[in-house]
Amino acid sequence: MAMKRLAVASGKGGTGKTTVAVGLALASGGATLLDCDVEAPNAHILLGTQPKDIEDVEIPYPVVDHERCTLCRKCAEFCTYHALLTMNQRVILLEDLCHGCGGCSIVCPEKAISEERRSIGKVQYSQAHGVALYTGVVNIGVPSVTPVVDAVKGHLSEGVNILDAPPGTGCPVVATVADVDFVLLVTEPTPFGLQDLRMAVSLLRALNLPMGVVINKDGIGDDRVDRYCSDEGIEILERIPYSKKIAREYSSGRHFLLGQREWLPRFRDLLEVL
Repeated sequence: MAMKRLAVASGKGGTGKTTVAVGLALASGGATLLDCDVEAPNAHILLGTQPKDIEDVEIPYPVVDHERCTLCRKCAEFCTYHALLTMNQRVILLEDLCHGCGGCSIVCPEKAISEERRSIGKVQYSQAHGVALYTGVVNIGVPSVTPVVDAVKGHLSEGVNILDAPPGTGCPVVATVADVDFVLLVTEPTPFGLQDLRMAVSLLRALNLPMGVVINKDGIGDDRVDRYCSDEGIEILERIPYSKKIAREYSSGRHFLLGQREWLPRFRDLLEVL
């Protein structure tokens, strides 16, 4: 199999993105699964694993030496995120706004700003059903989660890697899909599904990434997603039906492939097509 990095993404949450990502990993016979949805990771639930912390994710943040500071405001003017401000003859750091870029320490003419490290999240590891799973977990209240996504991607293997991207089209998604070989977009045949699929397609085209579509909950809604994909020349690679049997497996907290083995060949075929 030539493909090495496959991202599974979606324009909106709740489409079944993680269901597809975990299903592909189960069908792969040894792929590495990376859960990059670091604000709400749940691949481990569908695999039935107990993740263990293996890495602390840290970023630098500024510490101001007020004795050396001349209140020139160059640091505050530089900071795009307005994490530094001058008040009461002091430079004040708003830690929740700091993205840890380190620029303020570079532009300070008095070298009054040094850097310390702070934890913003962690990477966890677990294994089940032949799948090695790396999970990112960001701390509550952290404004920029992309360093945690990058830390998870630091565990990409030499073989096939399946990246479960966050929902939406924001920075964490861009960080996840930036250097993959193919993106599989999971959508549902509803007006909301179509609207967010359009945004995801626009993002991937801007990044010049090849893509295909999986329609989950097929059978509800209408055919507008089919017509959109046809008009845009995007191939629909698989359909997962709107099924009470599948929903029952999912609601029990495990992936439906573990109870419905007849689906394994279809997911294997999907990997081969990719």
